[in-house]
Amino acid sequence: MSADRLFRPLAAAQHNVLIEFDGQPLSVPAHVSLAAALLASGVRHTRESAISGRPAAPYCMMGVCFECLVQVDDQASVQSCLVPVRAGMRVRRQCGAAALMPIGEANDE
Repeated sequence: MSADRLFRPLAAAQHNVLIEFDGQPLSVPAHVSLAAALLASGVRHTRESAISGRPAAPYCMMGVCFECLVQVDDQASVQSCLVPVRAGMRVRRQCGAAALMPIGEANDE
């Protein structure tokens, strides 16, 4: 079986949508993953390591490696390769580890 039918080039995307990446507007291909859209738009790294601060970018594109973590609409640790791009997304590089709320504080509100 040929793999040609399984993949479609980004150029075949019918239109672009507007998102925000690190405060800047970006026109990205519609109907692809957020990771693919960012890479196609020239974004070279999506997060910085919590330990060394080294830049990282999407690698496996299937949710295994966690190199593509970003913040989407103020939600940290989103795997951009598993999220479809949608108009109006506010995306930020994830720098370091996401802040965690201590157990019990979430219920105090």
